[in-house]
Amino acid sequence: MAAWIETCRSVVSPWECDVTEHFTIAYYFDRLADAAVTTAENLGFRDLAGSAPRRFDVRFVRELRAGASFHILSAPIALDQNSVRLGYQIIDSADGEVTAWVEETLDHAAAPLPRNLWEAIGGRLLAWPGPAVGRRPEPTRIEQFIPTVRDRIKPMDLDSGGRLALSSFVHRFTAGSIQALAAIGATSAYMNAERRGYSTFELALKVTGSPRSGDPVLVETGIVHLGNSSIRFVHRMSDPATGAEYARLGQFGVQLDLDTRRPAALPDHLRAAAAPLLVPVG
Repeated sequence: MAAWIETCRSVVSPWECDVTEHFTIAYYFDRLADAAVTTAENLGFRDLAGSAPRRFDVRFVRELRAGASFHILSAPIALDQNSVRLGYQIIDSADGEVTAWVEETLDHAAAPLPRNLWEAIGGRLLAWPGPAVGRRPEPTRIEQFIPTVRDRIKPMDLDSGGRLALSSFVHRFTAGSIQALAAIGATSAYMNAERRGYSTFELALKVTGSPRSGDPVLVETGIVHLGNSSIRFVHRMSDPATGAEYARLGQFGVQLDLDTRRPAALPDHLRAAAAPLLVPVG
């Protein structure tokens, strides 16, 4: 009988928390990467999963802070001619409550699944109990994006298969959001003085390629939404020489009051500085 399978059990170490004083998003992906490999292995398509373009849609519903214990439950939730969709529930081990919902879509259009594997996965599909994924509009141009990370890939950035680890993508996109916030005046000095942070509640990570160790990479960031307390960024990582895109991340979050742990309205000077950087979407 098909069932949700535990694919990771871990804790939040203090050094894995960010300036917003909770588990940083890149370390979620460190654990998700383990869960994803174990899930693909259990379903019999680990090799195929490692080479396919993939997308993660994440909805955070509760914070995990230093010292928290958590585990991940995984299952296949959808299957069609072009893709396999896997579901992950990140659960607070202390009380059993879901802290984040994750859907991973693996695109196998270029290499269709063998029939026996298709049938095996199809026989283990489970209903998805989490929120439906809403696809946000994408930027219609990137000329207004600003450079936010420029570095080179190091051996420690790679996973066991020699590809750039999911967490290494997301660490760089996190740096991109901090650079973009600084560009509109939400500097570390402002954040510290006002006891503010940027708290992500939704992510959409699409990985279509992987730089190799030693390769240069460039992250560019655009602001695509500016609300009362919310900002949505789109980050793209590319080869700076050719412009070829490796990955992009849609990141939706709010300015957070670090004491009340509630959204705080963006002040007028930040809104004024951000407005010229808004990128049209379609």
